[in-house]
Amino acid sequence: MRPMANDPFRVLLYSHDSVGLGHTRRNLALAHALADQLPARTGRPVTGMLVTGVGHGTSLDLPDGFDVVMLPGVQKTGAGYRPRHVQVPMADLIDIRGRMLKGVVGGFSPDLIIVDRHAYGVDGELRTTLADVRRWSPQTTVVLGLREVLDEPEATDREWERLGDLGEFRSLFDQIWVYGDKEVHDVRTSGEVPAELADLIRYTGYLATGRHWTPEDPPTPVPFVLTMVGGGSDGVSLCLAAAQAAVPAGHQHVVVTGPQMAEADRLSIQAVATEGTTVVDSVPDGLAMIRRASAVVSMAGYNTVCEVMSTSTPALLVPRELPRQEQLIRARSLHVAGAMDLCRESELAPAQLGTWLEGAVRRSQPRDHLDRDGLDGVASIVCQIATCPDTEPTAGLTTSLTTAQELSHVAS
Repeated sequence: MRPMANDPFRVLLYSHDSVGLGHTRRNLALAHALADQLPARTGRPVTGMLVTGVGHGTSLDLPDGFDVVMLPGVQKTGAGYRPRHVQVPMADLIDIRGRMLKGVVGGFSPDLIIVDRHAYGVDGELRTTLADVRRWSPQTTVVLGLREVLDEPEATDREWERLGDLGEFRSLFDQIWVYGDKEVHDVRTSGEVPAELADLIRYTGYLATGRHWTPEDPPTPVPFVLTMVGGGSDGVSLCLAAAQAAVPAGHQHVVVTGPQMAEADRLSIQAVATEGTTVVDSVPDGLAMIRRASAVVSMAGYNTVCEVMSTSTPALLVPRELPRQEQLIRARSLHVAGAMDLCRESELAPAQLGTWLEGAVRRSQPRDHLDRDGLDGVASIVCQIATCPDTEPTAGLTTSLTTAQELSHVAS
């Protein structure tokens, strides 16, 4: 039965969110793109739920028709996950989160579920709910959304092994969306996704062009360079070096430590800041700042990189290298592609940053050769799901490997 024209298309976007802000920010960018594009392209309104475990949920700039569900928070330790706030055994917290997820999904009855990065969520909390969806609503499309770099293959192999039977994964997920450009980095040939799942992959492009943003009001009055470290929990060394770097003539330097940086660390950064450098814990809209900056220094988290890629602003990436290699792999790939400059954390020094900033404010860094239209790519897939739910959406996008010969090539 075809959907009625006035029947809202229902989207649920899940992110586990134990560290940083990236998963929710990625899903929020998708929500804005779908809210902006689907009604005009399909004739159907769209409504949605963002499910997150990060405590900034009430301040999210949600699109019209979307709401947020806050799960009790978790945080990751060397031994796995544990409760972020409440003092209960982890098994009890997972039971609470799982019951909430089952209630939200069952009550909302989404047409599309997008799971960010971790297929079954924290400690498998989504597994039962996704199996229930297959029984309740077999027409619901379920997608795993992956950033374009996961980690070293040895690490990702262990993650996929922990998921268990890949046949079960195939029975629960219809597609895998990779939010990147396969010419820059391809998870199929790198070994980050099992060859048995290669036929599920759709490359969308980077979620860069068309990101929702709010212009500064009032705008920063003088030219400035910008240093950002995402949530900030692991950005102390970069912020310390940036705060001490020489500021290009005629510019100011804004160092954004992130809301998750410890207050003592932020104060120590403020204490060493050079003349012309301002240290703040957050800004109303990071993309608005990036669009107006003369140059950007940042870590290499996916969302910040995409925001920078939506501009021609010169950028220097200083990737985190532990406990994951993801940011380093991304920074190297983009550097080879001519899209970003790269500085290893071991080579980081105030003098080097000052020299880079001085040269960067005199140039631009075009990135038109990259596929940066992932938000439109995702919207195109979803438009086909919304209008023809029984038709597999592949038109206009990079499709997966399908032949046995290609699968064999990937596995090798």
